[in-house]
Amino acid sequence: MFDPGDPAFLADPYPSFAALRREGEVHWHPGLGLAVAVSHAAASAVLRHRGLGRIWTDAQPAERFASFNLLHRNSLLESEPPAHTRLRRLVSGAFQRGHVERLRPRVEELAAGMVDRLAARIAEDGSADLLEHLAQPLPVEVIAELLDIPVADRRLLVPWSSAIVKMYEYGIPQQRRDAAERAAAEFAGYLRELAAHRAANPGPDLISHLVAADLTSDEVVATAVLLLMAGHEATVNVLGNGVHALLRHRSQWDRLVAAPALAAEAVEELIRFDSPLQLFERTATTEVEIAGYRVAEGEKIAALLGAAAHDPAVFPDPRVLDLTRTPNPHLGFGGGIHYCVGAPLARVEIAAALQALALRLPALRLAGSPQRRPEFVIRGLRTLPVST
Repeated sequence: MFDPGDPAFLADPYPSFAALRREGEVHWHPGLGLAVAVSHAAASAVLRHRGLGRIWTDAQPAERFASFNLLHRNSLLESEPPAHTRLRRLVSGAFQRGHVERLRPRVEELAAGMVDRLAARIAEDGSADLLEHLAQPLPVEVIAELLDIPVADRRLLVPWSSAIVKMYEYGIPQQRRDAAERAAAEFAGYLRELAAHRAANPGPDLISHLVAADLTSDEVVATAVLLLMAGHEATVNVLGNGVHALLRHRSQWDRLVAAPALAAEAVEELIRFDSPLQLFERTATTEVEIAGYRVAEGEKIAALLGAAAHDPAVFPDPRVLDLTRTPNPHLGFGGGIHYCVGAPLARVEIAAALQALALRLPALRLAGSPQRRPEFVIRGLRTLPVST
């Protein structure tokens, strides 16, 4: 069984997943304390089975993690019908009112400007960190535009998000747990004040729409935090992992340079090839069977999204990067009622960044070995040095 803390496994988890898949579709992982589904069919069933839900359990001791628990107890991601149905309808309605299309020109403008600055830094210094100059700031700016976060406050968002998501890993030290609670308290307090201001001074932003909808104050705050964290973490890691993959598979980078319009298709393959989210848990609300494996009521099972994305039964030659892979039914945005509500915006962001890179920096190449984040659940890089 794989060790999620092993640097060799983190560098390339996919051979371990393949070995597990050859032995069976679902396995008990003693280190994680839950069953893991490693085939595409089993992982898809975990995401879609109505007997498996997102049942939030407070981080313990509950009084020590009051803000962290509040954000998740009121989150769209951590709820089930009927609460989930109501929240998703209201949040989806806000997106459908034109927020994504309203932002598209601005997203493309932001991506182009950041790539220009990346190019200038490469020209000046010989190399630059693509995460620092593009992958990190782009999703923050886009989500901040969606929520209309004041420009002076946007520097606060990444540290808050990065601290909170550490709690999603396994076996983290107490100091990181405490840091996550502090960040959750500061983030929630900030957004509560902003929501109160928007209630008195509404605008075209998403927070104003949420405040005007039938959401409680806690739900408005939790939804805004979820959009910021999910939008930032997913996009930065798709871009980091994806550009890294493209530059290691030069023929595919050259295809994108020759036809930048391929960027939209490339998004799907890059998400599949090196999944930014590797694991997603569900809890059985009744006894459930997944690929012959019995999950008792109250027990957890996880879809290993990275393993599902490399299942040769669904993706021929899964270790081959193919920007025009069709069909490409990856599970990177989830499935069932918890399918990512922000997927349309994420696709616009990633495609805009890829197209800008292909047009502005066709000779882009790696300028050294990237540093990898030491976490398993959220897979990504700390740095990605590039040059031309």
